[in-house]
Amino acid sequence: MSEVKTKLQKFQYRKIALAIADAFIIAVSGVISNYILIALQDGIPHKQLITNSVLSVITCLGGLLICGAYNKLWRYFNSKDYLSCVSGTLIGISVSCVFIYILAGEIPLRYVCLHTAIVIIGICLFRFIFKRTFIDLTEAGRHEAKHKRTMIIGGGQATKMLMKEIRNAQKSPYTEDKSTAVFDPVCIIDDERSKIGTMIYDTQIVGTTAEIEKFIREFEIEQIVFCIPSCLEDERKRILDICSKTELPIKVIPFLGNLLFDDAHTTLLGQVRDIRVDDLLGRDSIKFDNADIKAFISGKVCMVTGGGGSIGSELVRQIAKYKPKQIIIVDIYENNAYDIQQELIEEHGNDLNLIVRIASVRDYYRMNQLFNQFHPQVVFHAAAHKHVPLMEDSPMEAIKNNVIGTFNVATLAQFHNVQKFVMISTDKAVNPTNCMGASKRCCEMIVQYLSEQPGCKTEFVTTRFGNVLGSNGSVIPKFKRQIEHGQPVTVTHPDIIRYFMTIPEAVSLVMEAAAIAHGGEIFVLDMGKPVRIVQLAENLIRMYGKVPYKDVKIEFTGLRPGEKIKEELLMNEEGLQKTKNKLIFIGKQIDIDVDKFIIQLRRLRDAALENNEETAIRALHEMVPTFMTPDEFNRKYISTAEKAEPSIKKEPVSV
Repeated sequence: MSEVKTKLQKFQYRKIALAIADAFIIAVSGVISNYILIALQDGIPHKQLITNSVLSVITCLGGLLICGAYNKLWRYFNSKDYLSCVSGTLIGISVSCVFIYILAGEIPLRYVCLHTAIVIIGICLFRFIFKRTFIDLTEAGRHEAKHKRTMIIGGGQATKMLMKEIRNAQKSPYTEDKSTAVFDPVCIIDDERSKIGTMIYDTQIVGTTAEIEKFIREFEIEQIVFCIPSCLEDERKRILDICSKTELPIKVIPFLGNLLFDDAHTTLLGQVRDIRVDDLLGRDSIKFDNADIKAFISGKVCMVTGGGGSIGSELVRQIAKYKPKQIIIVDIYENNAYDIQQELIEEHGNDLNLIVRIASVRDYYRMNQLFNQFHPQVVFHAAAHKHVPLMEDSPMEAIKNNVIGTFNVATLAQFHNVQKFVMISTDKAVNPTNCMGASKRCCEMIVQYLSEQPGCKTEFVTTRFGNVLGSNGSVIPKFKRQIEHGQPVTVTHPDIIRYFMTIPEAVSLVMEAAAIAHGGEIFVLDMGKPVRIVQLAENLIRMYGKVPYKDVKIEFTGLRPGEKIKEELLMNEEGLQKTKNKLIFIGKQIDIDVDKFIIQLRRLRDAALENNEETAIRALHEMVPTFMTPDEFNRKYISTAEKAEPSIKKEPVSV
């Protein structure tokens, strides 16, 4: 039985079987046609019937072969393939009529028409019935394994490898990788038209990416696998954008540079993963020089303030890979600090010298105690209040934590001769429209001020980047939570756009900046094109297999206090200087009046410590001349954008 099944799975046997069935249908159709005509007192002689049937079988099989009726597996027959059957039959009958006319003279037209109609109906009906029967029989044993009808995007070498692994694993009763059970490849899509109609193993390349939605309906596809690891990012994004509109689960093969073939990753199939939002950023993932970072971190005592947060914890993870002498995590929130501590202990055990201390950067004396105790050589300052609306309601806390906290840690780094101090800033510090952004701009100025002090031995550096996908307080976790709870997805404004990067990218930028900095720089990441938040929400909904505005509503709640429609990465006064990493630039610092700055900083600090909100906000405006109201900025931006182009909606990329 297994041998018969193996033969049936081979395409050449199926073609022979189908041709035999077609020959039988053609011959029987001739007999049926003649019996019908005899019943109407109008049949043809028996000898002529035999001659016509034999010729019709030969010529129709030839016509069907020429028209491609045998080029596809039965279960994948579609409307085009049925048309090929009709064309092949018409060609075959026409040729047989020519031969009959030459050999036996005239043949009744009524017989030809009736015979042709019955042959076409018989051949097409047989394929339709057999297709349904074949699918039912072959998939009867697959339901337990939960095979999903899968469309594969890409007809290259990666797909050949993937198909080979899937088929070998499914045939082997001893395979340990049960993940193959979810894949039943039924069609392949490729934009190279010369490949259309060809087979990869037993699966046909049926069309181009422009036809994805059509073939999904035709083949009753249940999931998509994007299998072009070498695809350029713009093209990758275009195709994934089409796929995300199909409401089907999407899995991807990682970028070529991210594929692994080692003891832990022996197959391509094992590296197929669900699509992530960062697959749709609209730019390549940023690559960093690990050799520089390793030389910089290895053997050093590294302190990370805010080490339990989204950025801080990833910083600690990446630092741990480069064999530091010691890592000191400083965080005021003990739950986060505990979580990252346990994670690192589980991963590195006794190989990592890890210290965790609960402390606030606002507490100068506590921080001084930690500097005295551990003597850090590198300080990554990630501790900050970052939530814009909350800080609008509590501006004193933004000033105390961000400004005073940064001043405390930075001056202590200078006093204790720390080699490098890296401050993590935000694009919201550029032309800020809220207290959080203005406070972070003050932090940048503090770092610049200290870097310009005579005899300063510490190299101070600032890193500035946009929103981080998946970080605490970012839109992605909020959108996911709303979708999973069946709630409407809330977006503040239909035109709001943001720059995005992944947490690993953000942290790698900080590490790279620390490695190549000489002191006094602001490192800025070229983050590509901005992303429209509403399109991010729409595509995230589609990735859950739902229809935006139908299955999941999107509600516009209005801009929040202090919120801009568009963030920026550079102020007008700042130029850009290239670095050896083509996507990292150094922003030219704006000159600071040192004497005036320290007086303003003292005034801001005193007002914040006294919780004198009015005085503190006024002092913040004096220190940051570009600090404006959100209404003022948004009106100016919309006006400028509308003059530049008819609709500001054309500027950002869709995701």
